[in-house]
Amino acid sequence: MKIAIYPGSFDPITSGHLNIIRRAANIFDRLIVCVMTNHNKSPMFSREERVALIKKVVEDIDNVEVDSSDDLLAEYARSKGSCVIIKGLRAGSDFENEFQMALINHKINPTLDTMFLTAEHQYMYLSSSTVKELGEYDVDLSDFLPEQIIPDFKRRIAAINQGGNRK
Repeated sequence: MKIAIYPGSFDPITSGHLNIIRRAANIFDRLIVCVMTNHNKSPMFSREERVALIKKVVEDIDNVEVDSSDDLLAEYARSKGSCVIIKGLRAGSDFENEFQMALINHKINPTLDTMFLTAEHQYMYLSSSTVKELGEYDVDLSDFLPEQIIPDFKRRIAAINQGGNRK
C-alpha cells in the first residue's frame, strides 16, 4: 500500500489545498493530510479546529485520513509507513524553499521522496493568508474556500473583529 503525507498548516484549508488533496488521493492508496506546527505563524484556528475543518471537507474521499503532529515531518512519515510527501506548488518562488525541505527530509529519512503537484491555474494565486485578508472585507469566498467551511471561517473573522482572540 502506497501511503503519502500532505503536510501543512491549513489555516484555513483553501480550495487550492482541496484540489491538491483530491489529485493526490487519486494517485495513492492512502493520503494522510497532516496539520503540522509552523512556529513562524500565528494561526487563526487551533490545531484541533483545523483538523475538524479538514475532516468536514474531505469526508467524501474514502482514502483520505486527517491527522496532526508536532513531530519532524521525516520522522512522522516514517512512523506512518509513508514513502512520499506531497507538496503543492503555486509559483516558482515556492519551489526553492520546498526543494530545500525535500532534500533535508530525504537526508533524515532516505526512504522518503517528495512529489510536487503544481496548483491548477485557478489556484495559482491562492494562499491561506490571502483568504484571511479577503475575509476582513466580507467578499464572496466561494472561489477561495471549500463551501463546507465558509460559515466557520466567517464566524471566526467576526469574532476576531469583535475583539475575540484568534483561537
